[in-house]
Amino acid sequence: MPVVEAVVTVAVPPELAFAVSQTTGEVRYRWDPFIREQHFTDGVTRPGKGVRTFTRSRHGFTMISEYVSYQPPTNAGMKMIEGPWFFEMLAGGWRFVPAGEPGHTLATWRYNFRCRPAWLRPIADRIGIRVLGYDIRRRIAGFAAGCADPVVLDAARATLGEQAP
Repeated sequence: MPVVEAVVTVAVPPELAFAVSQTTGEVRYRWDPFIREQHFTDGVTRPGKGVRTFTRSRHGFTMISEYVSYQPPTNAGMKMIEGPWFFEMLAGGWRFVPAGEPGHTLATWRYNFRCRPAWLRPIADRIGIRVLGYDIRRRIAGFAAGCADPVVLDAARATLGEQAP
């Protein structure tokens, strides 16, 4: 199964880096170049294990995904429930650990996927690695910029006391 990964060190502690990664609405659109529209479904207003989100990507594709793990400030994981026809499976995880320097975080974002139809997989997987690899690198660069943006950081700090365990 193909995997794409991107890693960055940001100059904020893990709990704040995690909070930035979970921002929503206009604040999220400010730093995340992948998302054009995103909202929680089923009347939920906060992330957590089992919570679903609707996302429209910059490519115009839509997806319903579900948090399979949510453990602030260390990790969040998602899996696609419904999405573009060419993905048989898509999942991702974001991990946040202290970096070597105090007050810094090493963020690792990883996606794994399987394309369909099976007979096209050898070609489709290579295309997926290229496209998702490009997207994850752009996305983590946007996240790093968000971790240095006072507007994003203020919004993330405001949510720290509200996060579900």
